[in-house]
Amino acid sequence: MGLDQAFQYCQQLAKSHYENFSVTNLWLPPQIRPHFASIYAYCRWSDDLADETGSSGISSELLQWWKSQLHLCFQGKSLHPVLVALQHTVQSYNLSIEPFEDLLSAFLQDQTVTSYQDDRQLLDYCRRSANPVGRLILGLSNASDPKSIAWSDAICTGLQIANFCQDVRLDAQRGRFYLPHSRMDQSSITTDDWAKGTGNAPNALSDWIRFANEHFDRGQPLCQHGPKWLRRSVFLFSNGGRQILKNIATKQFDVWNHAIEVTKFQKARLVLLALSGITKQGSLS
Repeated sequence: MGLDQAFQYCQQLAKSHYENFSVTNLWLPPQIRPHFASIYAYCRWSDDLADETGSSGISSELLQWWKSQLHLCFQGKSLHPVLVALQHTVQSYNLSIEPFEDLLSAFLQDQTVTSYQDDRQLLDYCRRSANPVGRLILGLSNASDPKSIAWSDAICTGLQIANFCQDVRLDAQRGRFYLPHSRMDQSSITTDDWAKGTGNAPNALSDWIRFANEHFDRGQPLCQHGPKWLRRSVFLFSNGGRQILKNIATKQFDVWNHAIEVTKFQKARLVLLALSGITKQGSLS
């Protein structure tokens, strides 16, 4: 597959999957958009190989194969369309292999680790499952200074925890419990309570949401740093994460009986605020 076809494949993949917000939003510069899509396509394929096979053994084998393809990509030898495009992205922005490998290590961990003892263990997982994406986007913006990386890591961890809060029931069906046992103990609940939403599970969820919002608060300065397209994108995604958490609170922290999504109206409002320059404030009141 030629390079143009490979990028077209990645862009079509980005358009065909539901996300809270489009990853190729309207303000991305034309020269950035295909590279955004190639990184998304890599993450999408990795996530699907981890979660859509129905077998942890098969997923582990496929993720190891995908890792070998990643190494071929960095050697300029992969023939997979996602990695053909990604090779050009990596070379164009001098991206390192580490964030891509970190993502795979987290997805491989999901095949064998189904629960976490405390926040420290969970944050280490987030460091590899979410933070690499932000670091790669910083690479596209040439804004990978230490402060920006720290802000980005905080936002990405907040987004990951917001995703966990949104998907409690789905994760439980897969046998995964991301709420640490230490938090369950503090709320006097069991994994069965967490899976079903019984006992003090809603209160535990409320506390977890506060924890996620603390990360968004720490990363807020990134909304005022870097090129305009980056500031707008950070505002959109970080406040999209906050909106998920607000919507959960509106449903009385009941994610077991209510599907939690960002509505079309909420999405439109956030896009308009990002376009209007509200990013100076960093977050919504």
